[in-house]
Amino acid sequence: MADFRYEIEKEIGVLSESKSGWRKEVNMVSWNGAAAKLDIREWSPNHEKMGKGTSLNSDEVAKLKELLENI
Repeated sequence: MADFRYEIEKEIGVLSESKSGWRKEVNMVSWNGAAAKLDIREWSPNHEKMGKGTSLNSDEVAKLKELLENI
C-alpha cells in the first residue's frame, strides 16, 4: 500500500467515544498536502491510527447540510 500523509488542520468535534478510547470525530483534514476536507472517521486516542471514514468537499458539505435540514 502506498504511503500517504495527513494533517488534521482543525478539530471540529467528537460524535462518540468507545470504551477503548477510539473517537468518531469531525475534523478538517488535509490528505497528501491537498486542500483540507471535512472528514468523519474514528481515530485512536493519539491520532496515529484511523478507521474507515469519509471526506467531503465544500459542495458535498453544503448538500449534506441541506439534506439534514429536511429531517
